[in-house]
Amino acid sequence: MFLIKALIVLGTFCFMEFMAWFAHKYIMHGFGWNWHKDHHQHHKGFFEKNDYYAVVFSIVAASSIIYGNINSDFWYLTWIGAGVTCYGVAYFVFHDIIVHRRVKIKFVAKSKYMKRIMNAHYIHHRVHTKDGAEAFGFLYAPEKYEPKKRE
Repeated sequence: MFLIKALIVLGTFCFMEFMAWFAHKYIMHGFGWNWHKDHHQHHKGFFEKNDYYAVVFSIVAASSIIYGNINSDFWYLTWIGAGVTCYGVAYFVFHDIIVHRRVKIKFVAKSKYMKRIMNAHYIHHRVHTKDGAEAFGFLYAPEKYEPKKRE
């Protein structure tokens, strides 16, 4: 049973990258731009409207965990909620701490993966409007976002 639960968490975590990409491209840069636009603009203060999306995903995760625990017929929802939560933690660490430095730490990307995913995110933020952005993923970026080597 442990293996099944672990696979549900891992599968949900991986699926969340697709969901985050989809939500980022079609909701945040679509009808939900009002919450997301301050994330593409310089602003004062720690919090931004874009943080509402984290609250929404947190409610989904917490509700899944709670309902899965109180209704044994839906036990798997606990582990789906855990996967969403794990993705949220990874997203927060990567996106808010490492890329946007909302929490001040010293971090220098050394791995090829981290350099590529950070470069993709910086390319995404070159556009400060609803339309015209690219690279909507958070924890995955295609090789085309590999940073150019300086000669």
